[in-house]
Amino acid sequence: MERISNYQLAVTIILFEIGSTPLFALGSGAKQDSWLAMLFAAAAGLLLLIMFLYIQRIAPEECLIGLLKLCFGSKIGTVIGGCFALYFAYESMRNLRDFGEITNLTLLSSTPQYVTMLVIVLLATYAVAMGIETFSRVNEALLPLISLSYGALILLILISGILHKDNLLPILDNGLRPVIKAAFPDILSFPFGQMVLFFMIWHLMSEKQKMKRISILSYLSVSAFLILMNILNLMVLGTTIVANSTLPFLQAVQLIQVGDILERLDVMVTLLLFLGLFVKMTAFYWGAVYACTQLSRSTSRRLWVFYVGFIIFITSFIEPNYTYHVWLGLNVSVKFFPVFQVVIPLLMFLAVLFRKHRRAETRSNV
Repeated sequence: MERISNYQLAVTIILFEIGSTPLFALGSGAKQDSWLAMLFAAAAGLLLLIMFLYIQRIAPEECLIGLLKLCFGSKIGTVIGGCFALYFAYESMRNLRDFGEITNLTLLSSTPQYVTMLVIVLLATYAVAMGIETFSRVNEALLPLISLSYGALILLILISGILHKDNLLPILDNGLRPVIKAAFPDILSFPFGQMVLFFMIWHLMSEKQKMKRISILSYLSVSAFLILMNILNLMVLGTTIVANSTLPFLQAVQLIQVGDILERLDVMVTLLLFLGLFVKMTAFYWGAVYACTQLSRSTSRRLWVFYVGFIIFITSFIEPNYTYHVWLGLNVSVKFFPVFQVVIPLLMFLAVLFRKHRRAETRSNV
């Protein structure tokens, strides 16, 4: 069985959660309080994560499929596990489409979109076929590059004089209602609720006693980073531009000018977004493949790698255009994702508590 180290888990959580999140103006419905909406959603996501870790602790060597069977029985657990495999594949497909669209909009406008997406899905297929250990080592190599790049861009924004604190004021001008509405379920679902994928990974840790601490610390650090990015976008662009921008951080970086030397750094942002999209897409792709192998009890993962990759690639063209793709993701899909991210894990949690209570009653009667 493959194993990943504590550091590899931390790196994968951080890069996975960053993913494509800077692509979108999350919480724009709350206007200047969108960062508060992200803060509330991150806090709720932390509670979800603690619940996930509690469920995982009852069977440390089981992945999500095994836990579902343990909580709901073999038949129901298998059906729900199949739904999770479809959910992971759908999430991967959305990231693949994002990758193709952003590439077409920014760097390779003359290259057919299907060619770009085919190359990316083939790279992801190779990574998934090599296994989670190889994928985790790739993440280890990417983290310093991504951290330094984001750090440099944030520093340049700070020293370029394009920040406007007034864009964050007044705080809670319209009360808490718009903040809560923006946070739930949308921001909770994307990106914080996507941590449900790690049910497929936690059981592969070599040192499970540190699983809770590493997962929570990694989650807190990346949540703080995403909230900071939201604040920077607001301070640079203002609420109106952020709400109407396809890529707010890219637009913010385009305004950087330091000594008439450092400017037009949007290529760096685009590359960072590509790396994040690739990590998230591949992680969901791997999760779908691993779920299928567990459900089918197949010893050959490579067949499922091909089948799932083919489905991801073909279905990525179903949506007619990028506007519809973004609308569907941010206004429709995120309303259904909580079924997998909140409702089913909550039912699993209740099942675990019920089983624990039954055992305690049985022991007391004996």
